[in-house]
Amino acid sequence: MKLVRYGAIGAEKPGLVDLDGNIRDLSDHVADIGGPVIDPQELAKLSAIDTESLPLVAGETRLGACVAGTGKFICIGLNYSDHAAETGATVPPEPIIFMKATSAIVGPNDDLVIPLGSKKTDWEVELGIVIGRKAKYVSETEALDYVAGYCTIHDVSERGFQTERFGQWTKGKSCDTFGPTGPWLVTKDEVADPQNLRLWLTVNGETMQDGSTSTMVYGAAYLVSYLSQFMSLMPGDIISTGTPPGVGMGMKPPRYLNPGDVVELGIDGLGSQRQTARADI
Repeated sequence: MKLVRYGAIGAEKPGLVDLDGNIRDLSDHVADIGGPVIDPQELAKLSAIDTESLPLVAGETRLGACVAGTGKFICIGLNYSDHAAETGATVPPEPIIFMKATSAIVGPNDDLVIPLGSKKTDWEVELGIVIGRKAKYVSETEALDYVAGYCTIHDVSERGFQTERFGQWTKGKSCDTFGPTGPWLVTKDEVADPQNLRLWLTVNGETMQDGSTSTMVYGAAYLVSYLSQFMSLMPGDIISTGTPPGVGMGMKPPRYLNPGDVVELGIDGLGSQRQTARADI
């Protein structure tokens, strides 16, 4: 299934995407896409619903983040060896973990707001893993049993805030609108191999990133298992798994986003996003 949340900010409704690409309303069956609803066993019940019996959502509608109630937005740094090389870093012996504030989460096509004082707002397309049930001390073999599905993530970064000011990376990753999520939560049964997905990103129509999850250093199952050794992963938590090469910071000279720039990005099978950058006011 491809699950969505649609409607005005703060008033999103649950839905799913039918075979024709139309949104069908799930409000009579679930309150939202999150919490116990995305437990793999509960998702199996949703998949049994006759899609044609669900009300059709007519016309254009805003899409919200594809999962509600995210408690932790966990990011993995330098998880593609070729991306590490372009930034002058080395591949770490264990995953680099940092957090992105959940207040950064927005819909996939909402505006990307460049924060006050920013001169180095950068782009990063990433595979997102959405946790479906509590995972604690799980093995790599069983790790994907705890996953609800996958989604497209834009891990927007302010490089000056991230690397040139004191402290941790979090403040360069957590500005409002720096976490577009979706359009869909694609259940794991529709993703044959999360380590064989093409990722791409363009700025004003120019291709910047074109990679594959096959070059991730630490794969999805490993990351779920690894993180569960240090913290309980809860339904709705998101793991953003790192980005392939092609970020603005790695260009010579570096290139960053300006108001009016249009960023489009996507992952094969998981859907695409489109954001217009604007200055904060």
